[in-house]
Amino acid sequence: MSVSSKRDYYEILGVSRGATDDDLKKAYRTLARQYHPDVNKSEGAEAMFKELSEAYAVLSDPDKRARYDRFGHAGVGQGAGGFDAEDIFSQFGGVQEIFEAFFGGQTGGGRTRRRGPERGSDLRLDVEVTYQDAFFGAEKTIDVQHHEKCEKCTGTGAKPGTHATTCNLCRGVGQIQQTQRTLFGQFAHVSTCPKCEGEGRMVDDPCGECRGGGRMRKSKRLSVNIPKGSDSNLRLKLTHEGDVGPRGGPPGDLYLYLHLKADERFQREDTELYVELPVSFAQLALGDEVEVPTMEAPHPFKIPHGTQPGTGFVIKGLGFPELGDTRGRRGDLHVSVRLVVPTDLNDEEKDLIRRFDDIHRKKAEQAGHGFMDFLKTVLGGKK
Repeated sequence: MSVSSKRDYYEILGVSRGATDDDLKKAYRTLARQYHPDVNKSEGAEAMFKELSEAYAVLSDPDKRARYDRFGHAGVGQGAGGFDAEDIFSQFGGVQEIFEAFFGGQTGGGRTRRRGPERGSDLRLDVEVTYQDAFFGAEKTIDVQHHEKCEKCTGTGAKPGTHATTCNLCRGVGQIQQTQRTLFGQFAHVSTCPKCEGEGRMVDDPCGECRGGGRMRKSKRLSVNIPKGSDSNLRLKLTHEGDVGPRGGPPGDLYLYLHLKADERFQREDTELYVELPVSFAQLALGDEVEVPTMEAPHPFKIPHGTQPGTGFVIKGLGFPELGDTRGRRGDLHVSVRLVVPTDLNDEEKDLIRRFDDIHRKKAEQAGHGFMDFLKTVLGGKK
């Protein structure tokens, strides 16, 4: 099903966009009981149940829900933060796992299953990037602490030369079950085997390196590409770089959250770049040709004569590039002029300023203006 043809997740669950977590859970629980394929044998029930589960998986996660509310299905699909339907279901362990998580047991025919290899945990790492890295794009080296498969026992947990044996309590299933009949059909309520803790096997002679866990915590170094146009809170997904799973399970993913380090010269809002340009009174009064700092080379700029302190100018196309854009589109550079008042004047400079002040006062008096009018004249206001 394409992104554009997907139904609205709120519509699927029959809740409003302001629904609370409890509202979502209640709606999903009710509809899941109605459409679970082991309860509802009608055509389309299984597809509806999967649709319900996908909608709940997204809306029950604050990050995914925020992306969905802002961008719709594109925000949780491929190419928009790394979410897709397979990613969602892998985190839940499949449709069956969702049902078990809500209703505490298995369905239908009393099937049980051994706790086999499980997917490893996803990891999060916060990475600080500079304006330069975010503007031009960069390759950054990061160090990650995670669980890797024990090299000595290759993840089995057993001492080399030995092997695990089948648990004699659950007979390798990993679960103890009891069957119960309800209004919704026959359910097998299961619990983890207390002897093997759900493994279905026992390690009598554990590996001395990992102490039977099959995993070791180690550090690894990764090279990461920071995309051009990156901004704070951008999430990068590194597939299979998380913790390796228990019992030889596949590794989870590593999520990098970028944080833009403050810059001494610039401030940024999306693709718009802001810079403050310190100037003297003479430059504002007489005008001047100056160079404005940009993320690249200094840019020539002409200050018009009579410019007032705090005046803003916009230079088109000298802001930040758009994330993921291949056509070279950029935001604008906003320049604000800031008057720098000297504090270490010598006697000659003080005398010149007094003479300048006297001249303007006399001009104002000759024109019949008072002192306030004089100030307006100096500051560029109406005469």
